[in-house]
Amino acid sequence: MTTPGSIDDVQDLLAGEGYVCGRALATVVFLGQRLGRPLFLEGEAGVGKTEIAKALAAGLGRRLIRLQCYEGLDAASAVYEWNFPAQMVAIRTAEAVEGTDRAALTDELFSDRFLIRRPLLEAMSPQPGGAPVLLIDELDRTDAPFEAFLLEALSDFQVTIPEIGTIRAPEPPIVVLTSNRTREVHDALKRRCLYHWVDYPEFDREMAILEARVPEAAAALSREVVAFVQRLRTEDLFKAPGVAETIDWAKCLLALDVIALSPQVIADTLGALLKYQDDIARLQGSEAARLLEEARAEAAPA
Repeated sequence: MTTPGSIDDVQDLLAGEGYVCGRALATVVFLGQRLGRPLFLEGEAGVGKTEIAKALAAGLGRRLIRLQCYEGLDAASAVYEWNFPAQMVAIRTAEAVEGTDRAALTDELFSDRFLIRRPLLEAMSPQPGGAPVLLIDELDRTDAPFEAFLLEALSDFQVTIPEIGTIRAPEPPIVVLTSNRTREVHDALKRRCLYHWVDYPEFDREMAILEARVPEAAAALSREVVAFVQRLRTEDLFKAPGVAETIDWAKCLLALDVIALSPQVIADTLGALLKYQDDIARLQGSEAARLLEEARAEAAPA
């Protein structure tokens, strides 16, 4: 598919993949496409930052390449490594043959045949269907040296392999970086990107998301689910439920053939919604009933 020609086209493209996108986020995505700039999406876990990269790749018909960040991730692990076991086999085989050209063997050992391409190098290699979508997920888990390397790599869309040389992307990938803001990412990298804070959706948008992702849920149950989750997010929790948890909870309720929420149903299924025991303990007894009553009052049609 060609690049969307307008903000409305972006919303339609993402909606076609089940991603309900507000206009502000659609604008950033559109500008990123038009200007060739990476997107930096920040927000709480579970609000849909990763999903937008998946939906964008699916909607454009491009390959999605994901670099999952973690503490200790370095440039080599993100770019490439050599297949040492295969190289050792090639060396042993060559040693068994008399008159082996050592220079030719060295060139072969450090050729594309033995190169294992990691996400950054793969994203800068030619791809069928056009430039891929490169998702650099949870960047805040890494450290400053990796950020500095990433800034250089994304500035020129090229990486250097000492044994081979510099490899430059024939067409820059569509880059989406995400952060849960467990720490601040350096300003230099943020300035290279178009920034957007992905917040929890308001009631109507979360209803639209649930209708798109769990269409088999009855409208009345969906309203109760969304209203309860929205009310729950106002409580003093260690980790408020994200949109991903709303979707998971709705699917669990359907699997149990629930047609309406009740304090008992909520208590039985809280593990799909909350992920910390202290938060779950707060919802025991009359607390769940109170929140459910308040949620129903807020969600009642005017």
